[in-house]
Amino acid sequence: MSLICGFPLLECVYCLGCTRWVWKKCLYTAGYESENWGLATAEEFEPIPRICRIILAVYEDDIRNPQWAPEGGYGINPDWIVLRKDYGDNQGCVTPYMIYLDHDRGEVILAVSGLNLGKESDYAVLLDNKLGQTEFHGGYVHNGLLKAADWVFDAECDVLRKLIAEHPTYMLTFMGHSLGAGVVALLTMLAIHNRDKLGIQRNKIKCYAIAPARCMSLNLAVRYADVINSIVLQDDFLPRTTTAAETLYKSLLCWPCLLCLLCLKDTCTLEEKKLRDPRRLYAPGRLYHIVERKPFRFGRYPPVVRTAVPVDGRFDHIVISCNATSDHAILWIERESRRALDVSY
Repeated sequence: MSLICGFPLLECVYCLGCTRWVWKKCLYTAGYESENWGLATAEEFEPIPRICRIILAVYEDDIRNPQWAPEGGYGINPDWIVLRKDYGDNQGCVTPYMIYLDHDRGEVILAVSGLNLGKESDYAVLLDNKLGQTEFHGGYVHNGLLKAADWVFDAECDVLRKLIAEHPTYMLTFMGHSLGAGVVALLTMLAIHNRDKLGIQRNKIKCYAIAPARCMSLNLAVRYADVINSIVLQDDFLPRTTTAAETLYKSLLCWPCLLCLLCLKDTCTLEEKKLRDPRRLYAPGRLYHIVERKPFRFGRYPPVVRTAVPVDGRFDHIVISCNATSDHAILWIERESRRALDVSY
C-alpha cells in the first residue's frame, strides 16, 4: 500500500519540477546572457559577412554559377580556390571543405561546411563523444570533432605549409559553420601546437566559428580566446545544446523523452556544479552574440553585437523560441551581420 501511495507523490514532485523548468524557460530570453557584455567594434566584426559568404561557397555545386548569389560585394574569386574536397574525397571523415587564397586581404583560408542532414557520416562525427573522453593539453575536447580536425590537418598540412611559405605576410584563417565550426576550432588548436610544421607564428593564425557546436572545456575556450571567435545569432540552439549529442539524436523520434531529460538536468543541476566540472564542453573562444529581438515584442529590431570571453553564462541554457533553428542558418547569420554593420555602425 505504501508503495502504491508513493507513486502519486513522485508524480507531484516531478510535475512541480517540470513546472518550475517551464516557468524558468518561458521567462528566459537570449538577450539575458549577453546583456552585460560590451559592444563589438565595427573593426573586429567587419569580416563576419565576408566569412559567411566564403563558407557558403563550400556548399555550392558550381562555384562559378552560385545558387546563393553574393550580396554586398562579398563574393569570392573562383580562380583563387586552391582545392575543394567533398564527401568522396574525405572518406566520410569530415564535411566538405576548401582552401582559398584571398589576395585582396592577404589570407590563406581553410573553410569547412556544416552538417548535412542526409549524410550518416556527419552524424557519426557528432555522436563520437562521451563526457571526458578526450583530453587535449590540459583540457577536454569533443572526440569526433578532434578526429575530424586531425584528419584535415594531416591531409592538408603540406599544402598549407607551401602556401604560407609562398605568402609569408598572409594570415592563416580557419572558418566553418555548425559542425564545421567545431572542426575548425579544434583544427586551430592543432595548428597552434604544430606551428613549426606550418612555419607560422601564433599571431598569424585566426579562427571564425559560425554557430559552433560545444567542442571544448571552459579552460581551453578561454585560453584560445585571442585566436578563436564564435559568432551566435540570437536564439541558436546548437551552441546551447548541453545534452550529449548521442542522447539528442537518439531522442529525435521521442521528443517527450528529450524534454523530460532536459527538464530534469536543468532543474536539478546547480550552476556551480556545471562550472566545477572540467569535462563539460562549451562554445569556443571569444563570443559574439547578435541580438535582434527583444522579450515580449514582435518583429526584428536593428541588431546589436555584444562580445565577451565569459566564464559563466556561456550559452548554457536552451531558449524556448520558434527561431531556435532558423537562427542557426548561415544565410540568416550573414544577413543579420550585414545589417548590424550597416545599422549599428
